[in-house]
Amino acid sequence: MFNFEFEDFEDSQDDERLEDLAAGFEQQDESAYFDSDTLEEIATFYFEQGRFKDSLRVVDRMLVTHPYSSDSRLRRGILLNNLGRHHEALRAYDDALELNPTDIETIVNRGITLDSIDRPEEALEAYDDALHMDSRNDETLFNKGVTLERLNRLDRAIDAFAGCAEVNPEHPEVWYELGFCHDRLGHDEISIECYDKHLEVEPYSHDAWYNRGIVLNRTGKFQEAISSYDMATVISDDFASAHYNRGNALANVGELKGAIESYKRVLEIEGADAATSYNIGLAFEELNLYESAIHYFEKAIEADPQYAEALYGLGCCYDALEQFEEAMSFYNRAVVLNAETPEFWYAKADCAYNLGRLSEAINAYRTVVKTAPNNRDAWLDYAETLFEAQQIEDALDAYRNALSINPDHAGAYLQQAKALFALGRSDESIHSLETAFRLDPQKKVEFQLAYPELYGDTKIRKLLDLDG
Repeated sequence: MFNFEFEDFEDSQDDERLEDLAAGFEQQDESAYFDSDTLEEIATFYFEQGRFKDSLRVVDRMLVTHPYSSDSRLRRGILLNNLGRHHEALRAYDDALELNPTDIETIVNRGITLDSIDRPEEALEAYDDALHMDSRNDETLFNKGVTLERLNRLDRAIDAFAGCAEVNPEHPEVWYELGFCHDRLGHDEISIECYDKHLEVEPYSHDAWYNRGIVLNRTGKFQEAISSYDMATVISDDFASAHYNRGNALANVGELKGAIESYKRVLEIEGADAATSYNIGLAFEELNLYESAIHYFEKAIEADPQYAEALYGLGCCYDALEQFEEAMSFYNRAVVLNAETPEFWYAKADCAYNLGRLSEAINAYRTVVKTAPNNRDAWLDYAETLFEAQQIEDALDAYRNALSINPDHAGAYLQQAKALFALGRSDESIHSLETAFRLDPQKKVEFQLAYPELYGDTKIRKLLDLDG
């Protein structure tokens, strides 16, 4: 956007001179005379300070004496746009274009204002008009890219940004936008390259370091991601999202204590947050520090009472502490909130089994295999519990389902043999044991320990060639 074409003040003397000029302007009434150069300096001084209303007052004063100045009308449009008076800004640009219809800067700023009031197609028309006059105008290409990006026309946005970068590779924002567009399209390596080029121009861009970290993390380059998040947090220590994602990356490489520190920093910045407290709880749980984990899972639930994963985490911690009744209460709450998550039901089933509640365990295992029918281990646990509850036929069906998922699972054949024996189907049982031993000869030892009465049967030993 047009910046009043005034260079940064080089020293304090310039600042003092401009402050004196502005003070003099403010002390005089409307009849006082100021030449156009002085008014231009005062307007720019106010603009640089973000005092847009004061700057507009000066520009309007300039237009009284120079009503046919297209530059002043352009400046008026820019100021009105910054003040949120977009429709007035459009009228000012139109007035400027009546006086100078080929001024690219006015056309581009008109496009920016059109985009800001959700008239993106008209904005694109304005940019195209400007590009017909100068196809290599970097600001036109850049702003066209911004509008296309907002419209989610990312491939076309990339073309516009790439054109801008070709014309002006030192443009302060174009490489960032290119990185962001490629990021959204999943072009990870190109995205990283673009963020790197942006950082060559703007090395203290914490947003670029952060976004770069996200892409690196997504590609599994966790250590590089951590370094990128480190830079973002050094530049902006209160950048909560960077601390949070740094914690995730540290957790991914098993640096759980560092992850906890990062997550705690998020809580310092943002206060109570369910997801952050939950992640701290997970890290403590993985470190087997269950009391600390419980504390943070509870904080997560305080922040969000419907946080089913935190309730499940509490259940897991109490389970690990062998406080099964307490664990069961949390598993029950988790499955009520999220009945479609098989992990919750699986944990509940195991806990019910540990409590000796076979019927409750069977019902929970049944839900697991219904919601996750390819979970072989769940089918085996379901089968074992059914067998223990004397539901032999159902147990045999469950073993068969497990073997349909993995026909080479020696342990499943060994367990299935037990059910077949119980049903008096000795030949099938022997065949199941033979398959188990063929797949894994070590299962012969397990058979001896698990089924000593069968192992002691001479006939069975002979059929299975256990004495050879």
